[in-house]
Amino acid sequence: MDGTLVDTEPYWMAAETPLVERFGGSWTHEQALGMVGLGLEDAARILQGAGVRLEVDEIVAHLTDEVLRQLRELGVPFRPGARELLRELRAAGVPTALVTMSMSRMAREIVDLIDFDAFDLVIGGDDVARPKPHPDPYLQACEALGVAPADTVAFEDSVNGARSAIASGAVTVGIPHMIPLGEVGAHALWDTLEGRSVADVAAVFASARAEVDA
Repeated sequence: MDGTLVDTEPYWMAAETPLVERFGGSWTHEQALGMVGLGLEDAARILQGAGVRLEVDEIVAHLTDEVLRQLRELGVPFRPGARELLRELRAAGVPTALVTMSMSRMAREIVDLIDFDAFDLVIGGDDVARPKPHPDPYLQACEALGVAPADTVAFEDSVNGARSAIASGAVTVGIPHMIPLGEVGAHALWDTLEGRSVADVAAVFASARAEVDA
């Protein structure tokens, strides 16, 4: 979700910095980039290490509330081409799932703002035992959809997210946004979803499966 469907990573960074500073610490842009794609509990532990004297669940709740506040005040910044590709996939009858490490309540609030039925399923960070980069979130989504991971395509903007998708067995398309993905091993790298179609998704899937078969 964050960075692939919606450009909310700056909102997370804007929530992290004052939280750390509130406890007398400092938070750099590089440290914030290192949190991209992490499960929120893992991110909370890093913030504890930076001096935030709150429990993990308190940090997670605070960050989620702060990002939701910014979304309500500033609007939801959808990434270029994301809604358009989703709409085309839905029109083609392709099952879709949103697999995010954000809390499910936040993910569902964002999904509710999409002006069509975009997803069959939402898996949030609080829905899984082990977060990305473990494959569990994608495996859980596949099981719920009733599909084999090898028959799916995942779109990811973060290293941890891409590793999770690849480990699950999904054909993985990296869409670098705030961090590079050149070394992560995605089956394809797209600069953007803008202008991409169902045919492009099918071509990536076919190419990846042919490589596996070979």
